[in-house]
Amino acid sequence: MRPDHRRAALNRARLYLVAGPGFTDLAEVVAAGVGIVQLRDKEGEAKAILRTGALWQEACERLDVPFVVNDRPDVARVLGADGVHVGQDDLPPEAVRDIVGPDVIVGLSTHSPDQIADAAALHERGVIDYIAVGPVHETPTKPGRPAVGLDLIEMAARTVTFPWFAIGGISPMNVRQVADAGADRVVVVRAIVDSPDPAAAATQLMAGLIGSRSS
Repeated sequence: MRPDHRRAALNRARLYLVAGPGFTDLAEVVAAGVGIVQLRDKEGEAKAILRTGALWQEACERLDVPFVVNDRPDVARVLGADGVHVGQDDLPPEAVRDIVGPDVIVGLSTHSPDQIADAAALHERGVIDYIAVGPVHETPTKPGRPAVGLDLIEMAARTVTFPWFAIGGISPMNVRQVADAGADRVVVVRAIVDSPDPAAAATQLMAGLIGSRSS
C-alpha cells in the first residue's frame, strides 16, 4: 500500500484481524469487512516471520488493506510493511518510530486510563497512529492479563480523538455490547481465526458494529 494511503485506510477501518501464520482466508475476510490485517507470530524466528510476512504483504497489497507486523519493527522495516504494533512491555514506541520511519503506521496496546493518556501524548508528537484498548474480556491470547471490562471502553470513547480499537474476547455474540459502550472499531483474533466460517464471522462482527450506530 502506498504510504499516503496507509493512514486513510486506518481511519476507514472498523474491523482489525490479528492472525498467526497458518491463517489462509485473507481474501475472504477482507471481502467481508476486515480493514487491517496483522501477522502475530510470537514463537517464530525472524527468518520464518519474514517468509510468511512477504506472502501476507503481497496479499494485503493486492487486497488494498494495510499489513501490520506484531512486535517486530525490524521485520516490518525489512518487509516494507504498512505498520507495526507493539505492547506496553515491548520496544518503546519512540524507538519503534525511529526504526520504521515517519510513513509507517505504529500502534500501541493500552490497558488503563494512564496508558491511554500517555498514548494520546505520543500521538500528538507523531510517534503512534492508533491504540488498542483492552482486553475487554479475558482471553487466552493474553494469559494473565486481567479484563478491563466496558468502563475503559467508555472512557476511551469520551476522551480519545484519534483511531482506537477495542480488543479482547470480542465475538459476534458480544460485539454489539462493545459498540454500544462507544467502540467504533474492534480487533479480533479467535472470533475469526477459530471460526469454521471466517468470512461469515467477519460479516457478523461488521453487522454488530454498524447495527449499533444505526439504532
